Amino acid sequence: MKQRIMLVLLTLLAAASIISCGGKEQAAAPVAETQVVERSNSTATLDTVMDRGYLIVGVNASNPGFSYLDPDGNYLGFEADMGRSIAAAVLGDPEKVQFRPLTSKERFAALQSGEIDLLIRTATHTMTRDTDLSLDFSAPYYYDGQTFMVRKDSGIKTIADLEGAAICVLTGSTSEGNLSDIMASRNLTYKPVLFENLDELMGAFEKGRADAWTGDRSGLMTRMRNTADPSAYTLLDETISKEPLAIGVRHGDDQWGDIVNWSLYGLFFAEEHGITSANIDSIKSSTEKPEEQAFLGMRSELGSKLGLSNDWAYNMVKKTGNYGELFDKHFGPESGLSIPRGFNKPWTGGGLLYSPPFR
Repeated sequence: MKQRIMLVLLTLLAAASIISCGGKEQAAAPVAETQVVERSNSTATLDTVMDRGYLIVGVNASNPGFSYLDPDGNYLGFEADMGRSIAAAVLGDPEKVQFRPLTSKERFAALQSGEIDLLIRTATHTMTRDTDLSLDFSAPYYYDGQTFMVRKDSGIKTIADLEGAAICVLTGSTSEGNLSDIMASRNLTYKPVLFENLDELMGAFEKGRADAWTGDRSGLMTRMRNTADPSAYTLLDETISKEPLAIGVRHGDDQWGDIVNWSLYGLFFAEEHGITSANIDSIKSSTEKPEEQAFLGMRSELGSKLGLSNDWAYNMVKKTGNYGELFDKHFGPESGLSIPRGFNKPWTGGGLLYSPPFR
């Protein structure tokens, strides 16, 4: 009888334990389901892009040098071509891409909602954007900093001279917050003149509606060259911020984030190793360097680790060029802009561009 009572008690205790814990046997199914969902989410964007057959990239439609729409309806610029590079890596064809024009205010919501697959729109990587917006960012593809454009005859030489000035700035940009911070820290008053569209901002500035225009130095340089009289304007020497521009992807989609990051690293690596769109076939047929062989898909099958073909990096560099080729094309002397590379050189040349090993 005692044994029977003990058996009943043990049975009841076991049942109570299962109920209180949600049921050990029953809990196994949700755990497996969660794992499947997580694995599915990690490949969601890649699967979507592959099924769709083209990449959707959020860009600017009016930022010369970076990304802009030409009179024939084509998107040109450094950031647009970076989108084409990733399309070549993922789909083997740089033309399998659709560009979605977005304002500074719209861009992050478009990425969060899934309207676009990735964002390449002069977006600065900041801690709050990383944590609050459920987004992830690539390594920086362009190192920049914020300054001010003024008229040469304005008498404005330093930030201190901006006391009481009306200053144009894009709303929703880091420039807006940086402007507020720098003026407050120096006890300077100013009137912000806010715009959502760069063309409207530029038009208003040229018409004299503001005393200064603040933004990334590179962006101001390209815009200044497109004013009616570039010689009438100048940039202040002071730089008030660090602006590491990075590619945005949705948080939690780890495989897609890896693809975007390693595509960018591939552009860095190719320049560092002197691999260009013109000589890549020659190097592929002759190189005896193991890392270059792995990069070009001749060994190690690195592409399969990303869910891509093993010639993904070859396709990217062959069809769009390495980082230096893209930079020179859109910012070099032949582009008419002649923007100095500065920090945007390979680490071997004194810059900050650095690729982890391809192995």
